[in-house]
Amino acid sequence: MRKSLFLTKFAVTFTHTAFDIQHMKFAEVLLPLSIPGTYTYQIPQDMTVGVGSRVLVPFGRKKIYTGIVESTHDLAPQGYQVKELITVLDTSPIVRHPQLKFWEWMASYYLCSMGEVYKAAIPSGLKVESETFISPNPDFEEDPDLRLSDRERVVLDFTAQRGRVQIADIAAATGFKTVEGTVHKLLDRGAIHVSERVIDNYRPKTESCVRLTIKPGDEQALHGFFDMVKRARKQEQLLLAYLDLARWLNLPGEPLEVTKEALLKRADVSQAVLSAAQQRGIFEVYKRPVNRFVSLGDQHQDPPTLSQAQQQAYHEIHQSFKTQAVTLLHGVTSSGKTSIYMHLIADTLRLGMQVLYLVPEIALTTQLTRRLKVVFGDRLLIYHSKFSDNERVDIWRRLLHSDEPCVVIGVRSSIFLPFSKLGLIIVDEEHDSSYKQQDPAPRYNGRNAAMVLAKMHGAKTLLGSATPAIEVYHRALDGQYGLVKLLTRYADMQLPTVKVIDTKQARKRHEMKGMFSQELIALCRQALQQGEQVILFQNRRGYAPMVRCKECGWVPRCDNCDVSLTYHKFTRSLTCHYCGHTITLPTLCPACQMPGIEIVGYGTERIEDEIDNVFPGEKISRMDLDTTRSKASYDRIIDEFSAHKTNILVGTQMVTKGLDFDAVSIVGILNADTMISFPDFRSHERAFDMMEQVAGRAGRAHKQGQVIVQTSNPQHPVIDFVQRHDYEAFFNHELDERRRFGYPPFVRIINIYLRHRDDAIVNELAVRYSTLLRQTFGNRVLGPESPMVARVQQMYIRQIVLKMELQASMTKVKQILRALYEQMLTIDGRMKAVRLHYDVDPV
Repeated sequence: MRKSLFLTKFAVTFTHTAFDIQHMKFAEVLLPLSIPGTYTYQIPQDMTVGVGSRVLVPFGRKKIYTGIVESTHDLAPQGYQVKELITVLDTSPIVRHPQLKFWEWMASYYLCSMGEVYKAAIPSGLKVESETFISPNPDFEEDPDLRLSDRERVVLDFTAQRGRVQIADIAAATGFKTVEGTVHKLLDRGAIHVSERVIDNYRPKTESCVRLTIKPGDEQALHGFFDMVKRARKQEQLLLAYLDLARWLNLPGEPLEVTKEALLKRADVSQAVLSAAQQRGIFEVYKRPVNRFVSLGDQHQDPPTLSQAQQQAYHEIHQSFKTQAVTLLHGVTSSGKTSIYMHLIADTLRLGMQVLYLVPEIALTTQLTRRLKVVFGDRLLIYHSKFSDNERVDIWRRLLHSDEPCVVIGVRSSIFLPFSKLGLIIVDEEHDSSYKQQDPAPRYNGRNAAMVLAKMHGAKTLLGSATPAIEVYHRALDGQYGLVKLLTRYADMQLPTVKVIDTKQARKRHEMKGMFSQELIALCRQALQQGEQVILFQNRRGYAPMVRCKECGWVPRCDNCDVSLTYHKFTRSLTCHYCGHTITLPTLCPACQMPGIEIVGYGTERIEDEIDNVFPGEKISRMDLDTTRSKASYDRIIDEFSAHKTNILVGTQMVTKGLDFDAVSIVGILNADTMISFPDFRSHERAFDMMEQVAGRAGRAHKQGQVIVQTSNPQHPVIDFVQRHDYEAFFNHELDERRRFGYPPFVRIINIYLRHRDDAIVNELAVRYSTLLRQTFGNRVLGPESPMVARVQQMYIRQIVLKMELQASMTKVKQILRALYEQMLTIDGRMKAVRLHYDVDPV
């Protein structure tokens, strides 16, 4: 009895049918879980299943998942009873064969499961899920000798009041942190039922339409309707308007569909008039699904005319594509790379092919969309995470069911879309670390994955950047990629001058006002008086990175992570940027009870606050993660700055990436030291990229801009390279360092992370596991060591670094790592409680 209560109420039968097992068909189903391989399910006799289709399957004791059919066969598994598919959700596949092949590559290269790739690739709206519900058992009688505990009684009473609730609802209403244990005890005693409800997250967009309740051609019934409304003038208007819009009397066959909005507008009547006609049985209102996006159309106008230098680069790219699958366009900031992209896109569309245009940040799609829309019109599609899930599903279905030429602009997740005739992939700002997915798996690099995707489709890839990634530029010089250079700005505008200010000396001379040097303030004031604009770059959001007590030195730290809490003045809260843990800023120090809390350091919120005091009355906007959480917020910030509604833009690295503002003449980099001094072998590359890119926002249209770099270490080589805009010298300097110490592009790095709630256990197991790894990989293994943030979300972390030769097979490496992990499980059973993941090619 207990078992039947625990199992799902979903009607699924797992018994064998009467036909001979030799004639059974089976499906290998991929589930959105971090488990290796596929699971075998029996296909019911009356069910037709195709590869790439979604199927609803039972998993475990009571879970239901949406799986993807990877293959079908007639080989019955041995040793266990096979469950049946519940139902097929699609009449045709929702993924194409090249996608499954691409998923296999991604799982193999990035050392994760196919299920994790599937989970990341498919929009949530296409993954039907099961929800666990709790309901009271009306036949339950409490045993007098085994009374319910107070906690159990509270849960049962709440369930009885609501009738049917989810576990999350119980936790929210009761305040109990762990409800599952109580639910299981009630379940054991037969006090409650557990059931599953299958839900579909996707909701198609619909619109209301109106039709007559009679069949077309029934003139006698139509005359009857006119007799009904002859004394109701507005209803008569409504009927005449419908007949006109639907062409009810003129068309053979079915009349045209008429939307409710169009009918009310044509008849010039209210909703009440339509409701009255409905009550009389004249009209009925129904819903029809509509696509959220307009249909494909022809381009509106030709791409912009290219300058002589751009035309030369465009021609060289075409020549490079004849022999190379991948070409790098090294073009300085404001050289007009986007105009070249437009011509290449137009060429590809004329061939009837599709284009994927990747950008690192959602913010870039705002300006790019407008520029591309003018040229490509309705052939332009946009895909990123700020879209609702329903919008993303609609784009997915549109590409799945149409092979018409189009251009998709989006961030890294766009590589998973079901392209059918992909001809070109453009990866703009290819150096950007935002192309790297950090958590959860698959931890892929969108740029590298895009090149593999293009190869599978027989398409070309164009990488574009003013500061190419060291690995990419090295491969281009080595002949593995084509290389085209565009080293002059459009209209021969000069690159901005770079002025370096030694903040250490400036503070000694009392020439600093908070984070602003007197020279930076003077230049900003002069630019604003001339009607020009200013960008101030500080790569840290929030008001201040920490607060502390002046009296005792107390610093508030996250309860879950080994980091100090960041102060956000607007909400007067202290927040962890790793786990989101938030507390209110105390007025008294909790340690010494003194009112000595002080703010330490500067984030973008504090910069915005203080610059408002320096330039009172000036219009200021801020672009960081806190101000750009919605899809519309990017557009608003960029629109206001472009229209001079704001003249000072304060931002994090978001402002460094490809934004085009004609009137910006001054860019201030407020603290270069935090970027240069970061403990990572890529820190100098990231620092150079960000400073050079943000410098490129200045002086793009009318006059040479100026960049102010504030640093306490003006002699640092990276500062010198930025001052001279000398990418080639920086590249050679960085390449020598990497060659000497054995870093990419000369080796491939795999970071192995182990996480556990007990610091001592994870440390011991990391040492034992690294020893096991060294027995196979030798001195390629470094560590284990604690990363810079050694505890996140109450999990202690250890990191092992594996340096592999470039020619090593990632498939073979994955097999070895899997075997060693399984060996470790047999050596020490505690390893099962350790969360282990791999990060291939970390950035």
